[in-house]
Amino acid sequence: MEDNSSLVGVESLRWHKLLIVQILVNLFLCINSFLIVTFFLNECFYTTTRYVLFAVTLFSDSFLLLISNIMLILSYFQFPIPVWLCIIMSVGARMYITVTPVTLTVMTLERYVAICMPLRHGELCSRSTTVNCVLIIHGLSSVPWMVFFSIFFATASRSFYTHDRVCSVAIFILFRWQADIRASISQFYFVLMVITIIFCYVEIMKVAKAVSGEKKKSTGKGLRTVILHAFQLLLCLIQLWCPFIETAVLQISLKLFLNVRYINYLTFSLAPRCLSPLIYGLRDEKFLHALKRNIFFGLCKINIREM
Repeated sequence: MEDNSSLVGVESLRWHKLLIVQILVNLFLCINSFLIVTFFLNECFYTTTRYVLFAVTLFSDSFLLLISNIMLILSYFQFPIPVWLCIIMSVGARMYITVTPVTLTVMTLERYVAICMPLRHGELCSRSTTVNCVLIIHGLSSVPWMVFFSIFFATASRSFYTHDRVCSVAIFILFRWQADIRASISQFYFVLMVITIIFCYVEIMKVAKAVSGEKKKSTGKGLRTVILHAFQLLLCLIQLWCPFIETAVLQISLKLFLNVRYINYLTFSLAPRCLSPLIYGLRDEKFLHALKRNIFFGLCKINIREM
């Protein structure tokens, strides 16, 4: 009887965990949808670099939440799918895990240019430059996973693709050295982005100490934005290390592995995705005003110049 009640309790806890994730994912997707609609209804947003990069993070986060949630549900119910479908989902999910931290790094560089090089901001952050920047972001983000899956395609046998598997990136690691290569690339990206954030923070701090009055207020706000980016980026970068932590924990205990993976998903996958709306959706006066107009007066095109 105790065993049966214990099993019921464990199963109930698993369902509660899944329910919490579904509530959070749908909440964030709903918020992101409002912000994306607001972005497209105002011309000044999609002609301004920092708002375009903000929209990139919204699309990236929404896509990642959607795909990772599907993979989570499939994994929860141990539902096998064709390997080729798992490859497509994993490539998309893993690439967009990297897109957000790379975009945040570029957004920090944009704030650095705006505050430390204001006379060159218009030249360096033009519309054509922004489009090229978005393409570069996706190119850089795809490199680690192109390398990883290229190695997998070169080493996997043909029979591997004929099976149905429970979808997880772990099934594509056939040899230990594949995990080592993935770790090395992640470490390289981690170090590069951390150095960029620290450099921008130090330079903006220098400007903040040198200026005064209204300029100091603007610079201080830019500095706080960089700090928020740094915190969000830290959570995203830790997410890149989660697979290695989970692999080590799996060697100790399956139950501990499942708990650690759940906590990692909430802390380093969901949490950073709720910071983007905070940084540019609620802290930015222009965007917040447009968002309020859309919510309370309907989805209509707003001329920001008249605000």
